[in-house]
Amino acid sequence: MACEAESSDESGVKLLSGTNDQYGGVIVHIIDPMDPDCFLSFLNSSIAHWKLEGKKGIWIKLPIQRVNLVETAVMKGFWYHHAEPTYLMLVNWIPPSPHTLPANATHRVGIGAFLLNQNREVLVVQEKSGHLQGTGVWKFPTGVVDEGEDIYAAAVREVREETGIDSEFVEILAFRQIHKSFFDKSDLFFICMLEPLSFDIQKQEQEIEAAQWMPFEEYAAQPFVQNNELLKYVNEICKSKMEGEYSGFSPVPTTSFSDQKSYLYLNSSRAPKRE
Repeated sequence: MACEAESSDESGVKLLSGTNDQYGGVIVHIIDPMDPDCFLSFLNSSIAHWKLEGKKGIWIKLPIQRVNLVETAVMKGFWYHHAEPTYLMLVNWIPPSPHTLPANATHRVGIGAFLLNQNREVLVVQEKSGHLQGTGVWKFPTGVVDEGEDIYAAAVREVREETGIDSEFVEILAFRQIHKSFFDKSDLFFICMLEPLSFDIQKQEQEIEAAQWMPFEEYAAQPFVQNNELLKYVNEICKSKMEGEYSGFSPVPTTSFSDQKSYLYLNSSRAPKRE
């Protein structure tokens, strides 16, 4: 395997090629195959070069095919920051001061969908897996927001996937946060109200045991719901919404300082009008 660096400094010393980030650090993306001994040599030279430049955080992105370089980087003081299906991100802090590098993402986002038809019936499902499997308990359709997916879009998608019902997002009724949940991460769960656009249920065979429209009062009277403080309170919120006594948060499209499109969720009935 050739021992060729991606760049060199003014004196001709071989270095790893990287791009400067906006926080005084460097991001290195290893693409081509490299021998661990060569990598160690280049890494030593690069770290010395970055120190002279006053760099701080050093990020090395290793594709899964370059796993042979992980041990070498760890021996030089790098640690795991995060991993994705196709790569591992390692990081190191050059200054002697405590590092100020951001932590990996710590939250998972989920949704629960509240849909009501004209007969005051709520859309409910029984799942084939999970802790409610085989219990006969009926629950709202739920799911996890995919990477890069908006909350409102995830709610519409999950309802369609689980029940075949097309719907339109109305608003977020409430949300809860818990910690040390899935993989010890924090968990944000949004209770979303959607308006059904179709009513003929076609349940997903892989995950859903049964799905139906059920009178809201019958759903709310289940012992599992009545004995769960969170679910019982959520039902009170849903009931208040049904009676027109409660308003949640609707998505308003907007842009951030970087012109990135996003949604601001707010109580549109009481929010100030946009100019």
